[in-house]
Amino acid sequence: QVQLVESGGGVVQPGGSLRLSCAASGEIFTIYSMAWYRQGPGKEREFVASITLIGDVTYYGDSKKGRFRISRDGSGYTAHLQINSLEPEDTGVYYCAIGRGATPDAYWGQGTQVTVSS
Repeated sequence: QVQLVESGGGVVQPGGSLRLSCAASGEIFTIYSMAWYRQGPGKEREFVASITLIGDVTYYGDSKKGRFRISRDGSGYTAHLQINSLEPEDTGVYYCAIGRGATPDAYWGQGTQVTVSS
């Protein structure tokens, strides 16, 4: 079992920035990747970005690479998602996940709400 705890969400004005964090604990294998997904109001959950635990190789969803940046703390199991130039369309619940592959989905966090509003 793996536990994931997200933090860093909140209300931000358009054009602002946020840094989300996800701390993983439990039975974690080095072949895993950590990822961020998001689900906007009335929308399906979509893949944002992932990072491998070995080599910190990153993957991004369609049109996500410019304003989104995923990173990891050293050799630990905390991943971050930096979001710049936030737009109202970025509003939603951001979920952290961990597992195998570029779009891991074995374990999920509870999510953190991001609201972009003036």
